[in-house]
Amino acid sequence: MNKNTIIGFLLMGAVMVGFMWFGRPSKDEIARQQHYRDSIMAVQQANHQAEAERIATQQLVLDTIEVNNDSLRLTDQAGAFSVSAFGEEQFYVVESDLLRLTFTNKGGRIYSAELKKYRTHDSLPLLLFDGDESIVDFALATNNNRVIRTADMYFSKLGEPKTDAQGNTIFTLRLNTNDKAYLDFVYTIPKDNYMISFALQAKGLANIMPSGTNTLDMHWVSAIRQQERGRKFEDRYTAMFYKFAADNDVEKMSESKADSKRLTNTIKWVACKDQFFSTILIADDNFTYGNLSSQPQSENSKLLKVCSSELTVAFDPSGSRPTNFHIFLGPNQHKILSAYDKGLPSDEKFLFRKLVPLGWGIFGWVNMYAIIPMFNLFSKFISNFGLIILLMTIVIKLVIFPMTYKSYLSSAKMRVLKPEIDEINKKIPADKPAERQKATMELYGKVGVSPMSGCLPMLLQMPLLIAMFSFFPAAIELRQESFLWASDLSAYDSIFTLPFTIPFGFGNHVSLFTLLMTATTLVYTKLNNATMGTPDQPGAGMMKWMMYLMPLMFMFMFNSYASGLTYYYFLSTLLSIAQTYIFRATIDEKKLLAELNAKRNNKANSKGGGGKKKTGFMERLEKMQREQQKAMINNKKKR
Repeated sequence: MNKNTIIGFLLMGAVMVGFMWFGRPSKDEIARQQHYRDSIMAVQQANHQAEAERIATQQLVLDTIEVNNDSLRLTDQAGAFSVSAFGEEQFYVVESDLLRLTFTNKGGRIYSAELKKYRTHDSLPLLLFDGDESIVDFALATNNNRVIRTADMYFSKLGEPKTDAQGNTIFTLRLNTNDKAYLDFVYTIPKDNYMISFALQAKGLANIMPSGTNTLDMHWVSAIRQQERGRKFEDRYTAMFYKFAADNDVEKMSESKADSKRLTNTIKWVACKDQFFSTILIADDNFTYGNLSSQPQSENSKLLKVCSSELTVAFDPSGSRPTNFHIFLGPNQHKILSAYDKGLPSDEKFLFRKLVPLGWGIFGWVNMYAIIPMFNLFSKFISNFGLIILLMTIVIKLVIFPMTYKSYLSSAKMRVLKPEIDEINKKIPADKPAERQKATMELYGKVGVSPMSGCLPMLLQMPLLIAMFSFFPAAIELRQESFLWASDLSAYDSIFTLPFTIPFGFGNHVSLFTLLMTATTLVYTKLNNATMGTPDQPGAGMMKWMMYLMPLMFMFMFNSYASGLTYYYFLSTLLSIAQTYIFRATIDEKKLLAELNAKRNNKANSKGGGGKKKTGFMERLEKMQREQQKAMINNKKKR
């Protein structure tokens, strides 16, 4: 590029810059242009706002038309009850010494139920249910083919709650009609009782409902909340229960899975029960029909199960006879539940006490007639439940002491005879077990020892051990009672939480009482094996290892159980160890062997006189030995 070309470009650039500089608008012109643009924008925004208002007004008109249409439909559907089809939900609180109940005018039902003397595991107010977790709903048919649900209707409060001469609080919610007819829900809340009364009192409904109406269909939903720390453990004791009117037993639904029942017999009551609390609905004149269902909830839910009941109950639309219910909202305490059966004929008893799982058969009897009376007796004088469990353990050990002593004495006799049994095993080869057993039993017969004498006392102790297994998780008295490091004897005692979960029921925590129980059981097992006089037989080694394995298996199972139970088993095993050492110190085995030999000599001397007649047990045992030996010979011949 030559010099002239460069100069030309520079001149052209200077001209353009000069033109732009001298041709730019003045400040007044810039202000006028900005004002013009702002005016255009304002007009556009005004147009947009007007359009939005037009659309909103149009939608409001459509919504109003839709609401009016819904109202017309609801009014038409409610029929004579249309006056109660609309309203604003309001709440009313009624309190007694034990309960704080919140009622809602929508449905005329109990909205929430709080037990004032109890708290949840995390120290919050204990609500059996709240909001839609419990719904009581009746279907009312009208003579113009309408069916309304009371749960959708708005009741009116009939004055303030009243108190009668007995201190009961009476609260009435009324479902009005377009005429003078109405339906009252009358609640009576006692001052110091967990059982409240609930009555349906009609007036003039015979003119509104179809002629011949004498029953109502009722829908009751009750969700069961988690109240305790150990959800899985609490869930084992959570279920739906019911009792037939003509049956002296209580039935229950499945605790672990979804379940449903179609009941055609008359039903006295239905209950939704968790580990320590229950909601029970009782019909004074029974339910004539029922469909029950129970649905477990996910582990992330605050609910354990949801119970649903479709029930049919007697109803008089004329109002000459009310439909009466009772509702129990309270703890599963055996003493409280049993009190409702006092003074009633046997065929009319409620049997609420069976909601407390004390065990079946003999185990329940042991708890009912021995353990619970002893527990209640100590509770009158001692407030520390750890000490009460200790005293109960000592008393139980003293009661079964004679059986324990007899069992140890039998094992001591077997032990001093072991050298002679070893000699028998040396003389008779292992391939002749029937002959070995026969010779061993003959030895026992000569010295007057029965192998069963050591087992029988242990078997007699089993009902007590199993009864205690049922008692502690069901004893609400232990709930949130602390002892040593355990903050709640009805739940597990966690000394630390693991960052992971151990399978097979162990969980993500470590229970110290469970560890102590396991350690003492292992020590007692070793001590027991050392004192047993059982001869060496095939499989005996495996049995010994199994005895050591069992406490470790129980450790996994009991780690999430009530600490009161593991504390009891720890104490019981500890006292058993102490008893064993006492027996060792007081029983002279040399003297015991001399006594057995003396019996053998006496029997030998008296043999000429016919000797002592064999017991039925010995005769049956020898017969079994002969049959076993005969079968073995026949098997050898076939081979």
